[in-house]
Amino acid sequence: MSDMLASEDMYRNSAIHIGTKIRSADMKKFTAYVNKEGLNILDIKKIDERIKVAAKFLSKFEPNRIVFVASREYAKKPVKASAGALGAKFMTDRFIPGSFTNPSISGYIEPDVVVINDPATDNQAQKEAILNGIPVVALCHTNNSTTFVDLVVPGNNKGRESLALIYYLLTKGVLTQNGKDATQLKQEDFLAEL
Repeated sequence: MSDMLASEDMYRNSAIHIGTKIRSADMKKFTAYVNKEGLNILDIKKIDERIKVAAKFLSKFEPNRIVFVASREYAKKPVKASAGALGAKFMTDRFIPGSFTNPSISGYIEPDVVVINDPATDNQAQKEAILNGIPVVALCHTNNSTTFVDLVVPGNNKGRESLALIYYLLTKGVLTQNGKDATQLKQEDFLAEL
């Protein structure tokens, strides 16, 4: 009996483990092998393990003090679903510089933890979190740098199905850690429209 959050088939079918041809030195430890097409393949067991670690970490914060940030199109719906289920905040439009650092601008917030979908595309939010000493949890693909990421969740942070699965499992994990009912969550509610 596996203690994984989802079956290996479910992980594989979502393409959560499919990386890019580029692999940063930071992501080497999460990579299982390079396939014949030259794509770096992430280790499914490590993905599962890190989703569990991230869920446990996030469960220690007040939900309304968690901010999810995602500018990538396929991440917007799963991020909104995750934030909605947890009672967290989210930013899925353009991140306005100063949102975490300038109290005089409209939309300023002071999160206790920030979850970013991609360190490459959500780097302004990451920089501002770092400036304020706010922990950063980040979904990292094989080509991402993990510099200034406090907690790495390896996975395909570009794919529609993989993003739905990551955010679904993460949300379910946080709710479970907090002793809340996660049975009402449906993975399809996290899936972005084509």
